[in-house]
Amino acid sequence: MKLNRRQALALGAGALFVTLTPFRGGALASTADEEIKAFTGGATVMEDDIVSLTAPEIAENGNTVPIGVSVDSPMTSDNYVRRVRILADGNPRAAVATMHFSPLSGSAEANTRMRLAKTQNIIAIAELSDGTYHMAKAAVKVTIGGCGG
Repeated sequence: MKLNRRQALALGAGALFVTLTPFRGGALASTADEEIKAFTGGATVMEDDIVSLTAPEIAENGNTVPIGVSVDSPMTSDNYVRRVRILADGNPRAAVATMHFSPLSGSAEANTRMRLAKTQNIIAIAELSDGTYHMAKAAVKVTIGGCGG
């Protein structure tokens, strides 16, 4: 296929428009409830003390909020954590990270930093090898310049 100058410019302008247009809402946006349902396949999620979520109560900078998650599991071949998903319910895209584990992992612990758009809840959901799901939540207040927000 041979393009003339006008077609090439139109194609380039369209590609540039698509590249520079921010996705607000649309196909990339998701809610925490949608992500939980997709992660669990609609299974019941228990909120108990099996999952521990560590997050600051107040984050002075929403760009780098430290988060830690650990799951109380023996990590044997019969009883281990398969994966853990971390969600931020106030971000445009709720799913932040998914960590995969196996019995060879030794322990189901992970630490990361995430970007938070505003004050919101952080949710950690663990899938165990027996097919059960466990959850922990933590509220993080994001301040701007030390002022409440």
